[in-house]
Amino acid sequence: MSPQASNAPAASLRPFLAGDTPVLAAILSAAIFDLTGDDYDNDQQEAWAAIADDEPALAARLGAALTLVAERAGAPVGFIALTDNRTIDLLYVHPDVVGEGIGTLLCDAIERLATARGAKSITVDASDTALDFFRKRGYIARQRNTVTLGTVWIGNTTVEKTLAAAPTAS
Repeated sequence: MSPQASNAPAASLRPFLAGDTPVLAAILSAAIFDLTGDDYDNDQQEAWAAIADDEPALAARLGAALTLVAERAGAPVGFIALTDNRTIDLLYVHPDVVGEGIGTLLCDAIERLATARGAKSITVDASDTALDFFRKRGYIARQRNTVTLGTVWIGNTTVEKTLAAAPTAS
């Protein structure tokens, strides 16, 4: 836990709104450029972060998914998007709050929602930077991937977690 975490205001979750797109695009870009430098070079970061440049496409992508936004003091600090009720498509936390439980809060919520909706497992194509985070949450590596973005390739790993069965009403 970071030194500021104990003094940080509690985070809350809410659904994505289309008006969130600019700030979520900024969080996505900041996370890529500030957090992934040990695992990806500048060309890879530029190609990856380009998804934030097309805000209408990003808004459509987030709107088509089950997207939750984490806030502190009314300001977004992270987000997660679940597609097909079993795939985490996007998970980004602002670099200023990394290590303060925001990613865990988002994952816990999306895993509970997926379970409640009948999902037996959940997968994510985890970046090399995020891989340890998911492994600590019980995700198991299934395959290594190479994704081409324009003329640049980026490696990631598909990981999967078996979800506990949702309780049944008696």
